[in-house]
Amino acid sequence: MNMTFDLATILHSSVNVTAFATLVILMLGITALLISRKTNVSYIPILIIFGIIVGPVAGIISRKVALDMFEYARVFGLFIILFAEGYHLWRSLLAKNFSTIAILDTLGLVVTAILAGLAFSLIFHVPFGVGFLFGSIISATDPATLIPLFKQHKVDRNIETVIVTESIFNDPLGIVLTSVALVFVMPQAPSAHIIESIAAYVTLYPAAILYFLYQVGLSIGIGAFVAYLGYEGIKKIKLRKSPYVEILALALAFGGFVLGEVVNASGFLAATTIGILLGNHDDFFHDKTPEVTNAIRWHMHFNDILSTLSTIFIFVLLGASLSLSYLTPTAFLYGTLIALFIIFVARPVANLILIPKWGLKKYLFISLEGPRGVVPSALASLPLMLGLAYHNHNMIYWGEIILSATVVTVLITVIVETTWVPFLKKKLLT
Repeated sequence: MNMTFDLATILHSSVNVTAFATLVILMLGITALLISRKTNVSYIPILIIFGIIVGPVAGIISRKVALDMFEYARVFGLFIILFAEGYHLWRSLLAKNFSTIAILDTLGLVVTAILAGLAFSLIFHVPFGVGFLFGSIISATDPATLIPLFKQHKVDRNIETVIVTESIFNDPLGIVLTSVALVFVMPQAPSAHIIESIAAYVTLYPAAILYFLYQVGLSIGIGAFVAYLGYEGIKKIKLRKSPYVEILALALAFGGFVLGEVVNASGFLAATTIGILLGNHDDFFHDKTPEVTNAIRWHMHFNDILSTLSTIFIFVLLGASLSLSYLTPTAFLYGTLIALFIIFVARPVANLILIPKWGLKKYLFISLEGPRGVVPSALASLPLMLGLAYHNHNMIYWGEIILSATVVTVLITVIVETTWVPFLKKKLLT
């Protein structure tokens, strides 16, 4: 019997293509993690660069496959990451710095999106609505890469808590803001019909604000309801390391996400709320039963593994989804200018109100440590995917620019804002 192994033939079916791409992504993921551990360099830019190499440069993963897989990784990976982040938010630390976090995640989020949007529209010569969509996409911060550096350089615990907790909340809020921003440039967007209905009673901009508040309020309510049901279920499972706990908790996350999306709220914010309430069950449900606490802690470890896996897929596929025709030297230069504008202008201006409480030096440290990461990366392809789905040629063109600019912004902010942690700590916190 003559057997030949032709890779093209083996990968002919879509199932095999996806399996092969998954294998490549996993191998790149473990390689990036090992390089990061050896060099103390964040693995996020390494994953993006690996994705660009195996995608548009070498063609090992085709762009179509990358975009198709990214659509699933973006949704499922993102809500798992947010669900896991919620578990790590301690209520006591949140309460202590609540006013600062509330400012950063409301006024700071919106002002950053507006300023970044203005810069984007001016640099790329596109309407402000497109710029605001980009600003909304990159409005969320991601200090996951900073946490080990903060601990290594013994950064003040209150400042660390503010920066980390800000991200936990502005991740889902950034997604909600993006859904609102889509309305101004794409009438076919699912959220457009709802805002148009509200606008029949008020004008468009108040309608967008009301829709934002509706999504936030209802999503938190759904998350609280599902978390309570899950808590009651976990209480009845007595085994500390029972797989039923992991399965139940994932079902809760999926349930909260689906329920939120069904009622036009934010499934991502609902999943984050579930994680926060379950992670702080002793405070919110006034229960310190050892069986429940052990089950929650065990599941946190399981969540972290899934979260890391999701992060690998999102960043590799982000790089593989790029089109080199839009990542020209000029586009890279423009993207770098926008990234530097966000670092040195948009975020510091958005956070000016912090100066009276924190003082100039601590304000500067908080403002200069806000790298963009997983949420902007997961949302980067959304405008392009919607443009392709609705055959909107303007959105396809704008989506390509947004995708490329987001990749550059994530790369620059992560590299710069992780590199200068020891320098900023020495100059501003000692």
